[in-house]
Amino acid sequence: MLRGPTGRYHITNVGGETVRAFIPHPLPPEPPLELTAQRQQLLERATLALGRLDSITLLLPDPDIFLYAYVRREAVLSSQIEGTQSSLAQLLLFELDEAPGAPIDDVIEVSNYVAALDYGLKRLQDGFPFSNRLIRDMHAILLRQGRGSERQPGEFRRSQNWIGGTRPGNAVFVPPPPEEVPDCMAALERFLHGERNPYPTLIKAALAHVQFETIHPFLDGNGRIGRLLIAFILHHDRLLSRPLLYLSLYLKQHRAEYYRLLDLVRLQGDWEAWIDFFLEGVEQTATNAVDTARRLLALFRQHEQTIQQTGRISANALRVFRALCERPLMNLPQVCAGTGLSFPTVNKAMQVLQQIGITREITGRQRNRIFAYQAYLDVLNEGTEAL
Repeated sequence: MLRGPTGRYHITNVGGETVRAFIPHPLPPEPPLELTAQRQQLLERATLALGRLDSITLLLPDPDIFLYAYVRREAVLSSQIEGTQSSLAQLLLFELDEAPGAPIDDVIEVSNYVAALDYGLKRLQDGFPFSNRLIRDMHAILLRQGRGSERQPGEFRRSQNWIGGTRPGNAVFVPPPPEEVPDCMAALERFLHGERNPYPTLIKAALAHVQFETIHPFLDGNGRIGRLLIAFILHHDRLLSRPLLYLSLYLKQHRAEYYRLLDLVRLQGDWEAWIDFFLEGVEQTATNAVDTARRLLALFRQHEQTIQQTGRISANALRVFRALCERPLMNLPQVCAGTGLSFPTVNKAMQVLQQIGITREITGRQRNRIFAYQAYLDVLNEGTEAL
């Protein structure tokens, strides 16, 4: 439905130029969304896919293992959309205090994303309300060091920003003036808590994401926080018991269409086209995540069987292997700490894992060696290649 612009323009002066800043109307859309039979089917398929994703964690020996790896994969993908070049292996090396071959700012940026996500989850689990305060606190962690650390981490912006172009005067889109941001975000917070919201959680998440990106409340990091917002809404509203749905790969693969649909909402009020795209992305992403979890489970079982056939040392090798299932890139002291085994025992078990092709040493050094569970990393790396 073409409703016309979903906000009003405010004429302001920025740097001596006259600029038309866009202030979105509060959610929900008016007139209401057209939930046709076809759109309802999309919603049902996406909801069923989320249910399968939520239940797959019951099959995993430790769902937190999958969450650990999946969160880091998402951090790499979400940051790649913003232009970083860091890989998943480089992030894991950085967490081991070693990150060769990567621009350090890129790796720090991805690591900050993981920290922000982990912080937000812990706060929700501790009973902290899903609120603008939580969003600002996560933003403060996202920009706490590295690129963007000078751009008001944890604070709504106090100056005008823009999207595209070299300045507000030639920008593709100019978000609300800074003095309008607190009211816009307060209205979004009320909508997230159910005020005037007649729609199911998935559609609420779709609407809220566009609204957040339109407000663009921070000077930097809006895209990454806006994508996290989707996962947090689904988790907070109990559609997912763990925040395992991340749309960054889907948005990366359909980047041009994503930006076109955001503009279509703002300029012509076509929320339905965006919602169809969003629901298709949720179904596809959830289905792919289930497939990934099943493949990892099969991989772990296959390699456990291989290890059990190695004879006398298999019990220790299994303990080392299971530590690598939790962290697919580790050094020997880290494995010792995780298993409680002595250094000589871990070293011997790791040699066995190397001989049967499960792990490989990636530094080429004689000391301070680092081992990778390569098959696990290969599964996680799918789709993280630069476009």
